[in-house]
Amino acid sequence: MSFRSTLRALFTLGRGVSKGIPELTASDDPIRLFGRWFDDAKRAGIFLPEAMTVATATPDGAPSARMMLLKGVDEHGFVFYTNYDSRKAADLGANPRGALVLHWAILQRQVRVEGHIERVSEAESAAYFRTRPRGSRIAAWSSQQSAPLSSRAELERRVADVDRRYPGDEVPLPAFWGGYRLRPERIEFWQGRLNRMHDRLQYDRDGDRWRVTRLYP
Repeated sequence: MSFRSTLRALFTLGRGVSKGIPELTASDDPIRLFGRWFDDAKRAGIFLPEAMTVATATPDGAPSARMMLLKGVDEHGFVFYTNYDSRKAADLGANPRGALVLHWAILQRQVRVEGHIERVSEAESAAYFRTRPRGSRIAAWSSQQSAPLSSRAELERRVADVDRRYPGDEVPLPAFWGGYRLRPERIEFWQGRLNRMHDRLQYDRDGDRWRVTRLYP
């Protein structure tokens, strides 16, 4: 983290810890608030501010969680990309509900998001896939994500095969790879404060509007 980023982080931390989250109403938009917090995290120079936990569960409630990268957020929801044959995809195929958590420790801020998760369109997945470095596109073709792997050499052989199959920059989108969008039904903002008297604001979807509730820390 650069000196300038450190100063920005300390400023944001101090402002958040001392002032906390102001009283908000249902007319306030939690997606815009998330955008401001996300921008604060990026300006603070945090490494991978888009890193988040994605939690899924089987139909009988067995949970699993993993770290992923947030690749888009707007009024429709939060987007991430993965292999459609992965364990998380199997969970979502049977139980399309999940949760995200983003934690920016240096700012003492956390955002929790819960809701329904669905696939994005193939066109949206293809548009994002084209922005990935060639090596990442080759890797997407090469990995049978979550399946048993006999050896590292086997993975490297698969990478070499795909590299020969697509020698130029035109590496197409695999049919088994793409995005998911979590459509939020609940968003909670957590701001650390002194003496563990933290601020927590919870937004719950109510039709086309949001209900906001302040929670005990």
